[in-house]
Formats: sequence, structure tokens, C-alpha cells
Amino acid sequence: MFSKTSIKMAKTQESTSPEINIIQKGTEITGKIICAGDIRIDGVLNGSLSSQGKLVVGISGVIEGDITCKNADVSGNINAKINVEELLQLKSTANIVGEINASKLSIEPGANFSGTCNMGNDNKKSLNGIKRETLQEVQLV
Repeated sequence: MFSKTSIKMAKTQESTSPEINIIQKGTEITGKIICAGDIRIDGVLNGSLSSQGKLVVGISGVIEGDITCKNADVSGNINAKINVEELLQLKSTANIVGEINASKLSIEPGANFSGTCNMGNDNKKSLNGIKRETLQEVQLV
């Protein structure tokens, strides 16, 4: 009934990692996003974002609200309180206004940052308050 190939395919499908969530350019979301995996924002988010994965904000991406994530790579515009458990990278096109809390910070020449910055290992507490069950879904309000 089942060949060896179909069994191998089933095993491969089970072991794949979660997909990346993408908010495309031209999309505007107002509300709260909670996700367990990585997320890329090329559109506009007016609200909060919580992710146990990596956040990527593209050149056209805009976030106004609170951000909590494991790692972040920012090329766009953010006006928010940013809590990054590990590494926050600001690319040369990044424009940040707000409060940064990160364990490590990398800023390329040309990036703009206005606000406060706190660095160190104390920032690893930021994701501990998020329940895993909550992170299994994306909530849009």
C-alpha cells in the first residue's frame, strides 16, 4: 500500500521548520501580532509584536508600537520600545526612535537612532513572560 518513498516523504515533512511570517509592502495592520517563529515586516504595523524568533524589518517596513523578539535585523523605520533578547542589528537605512533594550547591538554607518539604549544580559528576561501556547498563533485585531 505504501512505498518506501511515501514513508520518506512523510518523515521529511514532519521535520521541516515553521514558515516565516511575512507582512508584505502595501499591507497595514493595526493590532497585536504574537508568533513563535520568524517574521518579516515590509508593510506597516501599528501595534505590538512578540516573537520568539527573528524579526526582520525591510526598507519599506514601519513599526509603531512595542517589540519583543529574540533577534532583530532592521532596515526600515521603527518608533517603538524594542526588547531584543540577543542581537539587534541596525542596517544603514534604519531609522529608530524609542527605547532599545538588547544584549548586543550592531549599528552600521548611516543608521539613525534617537532615544535610549540599555545593553547587557538582563535583557534575556524579555521573552520569559510569553507563554509558548500563546505564541502558536498569530492574532490580528
